[in-house]
Amino acid sequence: MTAIPAPLPLDSEQHQPGALEIRNLNKSYRIDGQALPVLQNIDLQVLPGEFLSIVGASGCGKSTLLRLIVGLEDDFDGQIRVDGESVSGTSLERGIVFQDHRLFPWKTVEQNILLALKNSRLGKREKAERVAEHLERVGLGGFEQAYPHQLSGGMAQRAAIARALVTQPKVLLLDEPFGALDALTRIRLQHELQRIWVQQRSTMIMVTHDVEEALYLGDRVIVMDPRPGRIRHVVEVGLPHPRDRQSPRLHKLRDELLLELTGQDAL
Repeated sequence: MTAIPAPLPLDSEQHQPGALEIRNLNKSYRIDGQALPVLQNIDLQVLPGEFLSIVGASGCGKSTLLRLIVGLEDDFDGQIRVDGESVSGTSLERGIVFQDHRLFPWKTVEQNILLALKNSRLGKREKAERVAEHLERVGLGGFEQAYPHQLSGGMAQRAAIARALVTQPKVLLLDEPFGALDALTRIRLQHELQRIWVQQRSTMIMVTHDVEEALYLGDRVIVMDPRPGRIRHVVEVGLPHPRDRQSPRLHKLRDELLLELTGQDAL
């Protein structure tokens, strides 16, 4: 088992934009009057600008962990801090991309992305420039006035990524963002996400069931155990970006992760 680096003290001066600290996090749901533990004793430190991948069996609390970090749920025990500040509710500093794009069908791509800046202090012109910049960044320049039904699945998901990035969040959370896409589109968007991350360097945390995707994108990969969800194993990828999918190290780490997840050697 790989040891998890101890988090920095909460009053450390080493805090930088996008630093995430989780300490002794526990989360339960009540079902039929009984407490059902979902997450147990989660201790985690994510460095500013790091790309962290999380894998594990269904029901291990991966998506719940993202919802807690982004502030969609606040009933938990423990501490979640971004840059030393406790997470309380949602914030423009923390964005999230789900498996389904969740674009409003009656709004254009441009309007959908602009909605993310509704509570921003930017002026109208600055908002328009920010939206145009991020549409170009995800390769959707020229599709500003298109509606979601006029986009392919991959294009709609790129629009969702642009919407999450347009606020320039310190931390971007991705919950199986490519899970509903075909294999070729998924590979293309993995490459696009890596390119965007290299440019923008937001801290990114991605949940995925795809081990190769986790390794291709992540600086570290965390394996979670289910019922209740807890961190069991950590893999340091140790390769620069952009990456070669055929790298022998990636193949070796894939086998290590599959063995950790299934108890069986990869074929």
